[in-house]
Amino acid sequence: MHHRFRLLALGLGALLLLAPAAWAAGQKRAQKPVKGILLSLGDSYSVGWQELPGGTQGSTHNGPADQLVPLAAARGWHLKLVNLGCGGATTTSMLTPSSVGCDPQALAPGAPNYPNQSQTQAAVAFIKSHPNQVKVVTISIGGNDVDGCPVQADPTGCVKANMPTATRNLTKIVKQLRAAGGKQMRIIGSTYPDVELGLWVHPTALGANTLPLIPGSISSFQDIINPGLKKAYDSVGAAFVDVTKATGAYGPFVATTDPTFGLIPVPVAKVCTLTYFCDGTFNIHMKTPGYHIIAELEAQTLPKLK
Repeated sequence: MHHRFRLLALGLGALLLLAPAAWAAGQKRAQKPVKGILLSLGDSYSVGWQELPGGTQGSTHNGPADQLVPLAAARGWHLKLVNLGCGGATTTSMLTPSSVGCDPQALAPGAPNYPNQSQTQAAVAFIKSHPNQVKVVTISIGGNDVDGCPVQADPTGCVKANMPTATRNLTKIVKQLRAAGGKQMRIIGSTYPDVELGLWVHPTALGANTLPLIPGSISSFQDIINPGLKKAYDSVGAAFVDVTKATGAYGPFVATTDPTFGLIPVPVAKVCTLTYFCDGTFNIHMKTPGYHIIAELEAQTLPKLK
């Protein structure tokens, strides 16, 4: 009996000695750099829409998806970008089979079109046709679902009425993507800067009640839009990056001196610096440094692999 216990003890001791080495080897394997595809989906933010020379606008290679590629590579994620985003997309158009294809002018530069499919159908088909190759999916969607609300009599009520449908649609979208790509495929959803803060420097742009829209816009993002988007992404274990917070919309509203507009609150100065909204064009899109903030937030959700 003593001999048996002695052998058992020796065996357990060997296992205990081997376990840390096995764990370390497993960790080392897990830290290997990843190679694969970054799939970008969504609206005009996903295709890097910006103002162009000559007073025109269009998609560019300055958007979050393009900027994410080198940032991800620095973390060991070596990804080739495939962008199926479409300027003007909503959660409904992404999901509706009848909303097929994308206006060529609204696609990312050089991106493939999908004339017989919705954006979600095209994305699911792409993932399935490239098994285990799509490592990261980024999504920017939801803004166009509520973009008409600021000019309504009750903007906040409009957002509250529209977001439940947007959340349901987005939940369906990400569940289809997850089913196609499996649990190992990383999905990263993003939101938007609160460009309505720029109304501070254009206080009559939407009539006499323009300035009162600002507090309502902040609360809409903080309490309705972003929680609704996050709920959808949470349903499949996806990451969610709060661009509204990262671009300073929630304050504090201390004063700073802007070279163009003089003494204005810091959150207003930030949105005027990072977007085109304050320039008089009321363009809701971001300049290249603004899109870089989104890309950095997305990159930070990727574990460092080296």
